[in-house]
Amino acid sequence: AYLMEKDYGLSLPRKLQMEFSQIVQEIAAKTGKEISSDVIWRAFNDEYLELNRPYGFLDHQMTTDAHASEIRNVSATLREKGAEVTISGRGNGPIDAFMDALKKHTGVELKVIDYREHSVGLGNDATAVAYLETRLKDGRTVHGVGMNPNIVNASLQAVISATNRAKLGKVRELQGAA
Repeated sequence: AYLMEKDYGLSLPRKLQMEFSQIVQEIAAKTGKEISSDVIWRAFNDEYLELNRPYGFLDHQMTTDAHASEIRNVSATLREKGAEVTISGRGNGPIDAFMDALKKHTGVELKVIDYREHSVGLGNDATAVAYLETRLKDGRTVHGVGMNPNIVNASLQAVISATNRAKLGKVRELQGAA
């Protein structure tokens, strides 16, 4: 966590730190060597930010329901098996609407337990980072991370990250109260 913050500006939430530390420990055990900052970054990127397996986020459009101003409609374009697909959903905000669309398309139903965001860099060069901790119907949790200059896109990429990780079985049992 210290190296991720010092070298890459990422302030990982505590539960994500604990999950990711297990991944780093597995790499250290396999290699038998001290793990460099570059290796840690590549592992983090492969685990949380690689957005093209099995689904990749491409774009979205958000509209407000004309009869209920708090309801959002999303139409999003994903890459799936090399093809572009369009999905749509409704919810009380961009994340909720996108999760609804993904649930309809993928069958993965996620509920947000924790959401955090921050920026890396300053001014026009800033990148938004969004962290999601979600719960599956069976009580297991799965984390997702997104990075993008646009905070909404970063948040939706975090949802894709969590969905991909759920599809790949990268989940853990819920420990303690949420």
